[in-house]
Amino acid sequence: MTGRPDRRRDVGEAIYADEVGIEYGVYGAFRLRSAYQPIFAPRGRSLKAVAVEGLIEPHRAARPVAPSMFFDCIPGEDRLFVETMCRMLHLRNFRNIGVDGLDLFFNYNPLINDHPGRAMAEIRLMTRHLGDFDLHPGMLVCEITEQAADDKVLVSLVREMRRDGIRIAIDDFGTGHSTEERISLVAPDIVKIDGAWFAEFCRHAAAERFFRPLVSMLHDRGAKVLVEGIERSVHLRVALDGGVDLLQGFHLARPALAGTIFNEEPLAIDALLAWTTRSFRCISGTDDRAKTNHW
Repeated sequence: MTGRPDRRRDVGEAIYADEVGIEYGVYGAFRLRSAYQPIFAPRGRSLKAVAVEGLIEPHRAARPVAPSMFFDCIPGEDRLFVETMCRMLHLRNFRNIGVDGLDLFFNYNPLINDHPGRAMAEIRLMTRHLGDFDLHPGMLVCEITEQAADDKVLVSLVREMRRDGIRIAIDDFGTGHSTEERISLVAPDIVKIDGAWFAEFCRHAAAERFFRPLVSMLHDRGAKVLVEGIERSVHLRVALDGGVDLLQGFHLARPALAGTIFNEEPLAIDALLAWTTRSFRCISGTDDRAKTNHW
């Protein structure tokens, strides 16, 4: 299939299944595959996987391409179609993880979903079909990304999702429009600290001392705190010392394509903290390319 899709089609018509039942989407020359990155919670001296975030790995000519390259080439009028397809893929493929008790985080761009009637219809369509995928709303966490939004529309959408039982997260806090003002507006259940911002923050000698009050402030506002982009042992140490609730990043686990065997074994915190900057750099050459080219 080449060229742009007919936007009058139902998104389901652009989703297919491979020989083992893993579903993928087709948009023009691209094939879109779901990948899931584990999210961990501290449990004593271990980290336990409690959720995954649904991510997209675009392929062209059977080779993975950078998501930024794929999403940047989508014309504005097709973006809602593609975002809806990506979300549906994550919902449909989630049961292939084969692990009970995990929650599913998915992204929601408020700049794309800016038409109140259309956006509301998308949410209602999604929740109506959750049972078809062995899901229920309490398993879902909607990450509101950092793009601009019409406040009235955003509040209405959040209210609709909460009415169904879906939890709300503010994604990439510290960047774009993921600010304290948005936290006040939507009262999220979870705040995700932006990984790049956090990595820069961890360069400061007093990072632990200054991070703890931020976590306490977010807790006081009724939100759990998730730090993403944990790529070095120092990031993990600062996050744990700050009292965060959830952690995500390449130092803990990489995204894995739908259908990959999920490793349920808890991670030993002491071993992760002992993984030095030097050892990280020795093996990160290939990993950095994977980060750029896959997710």
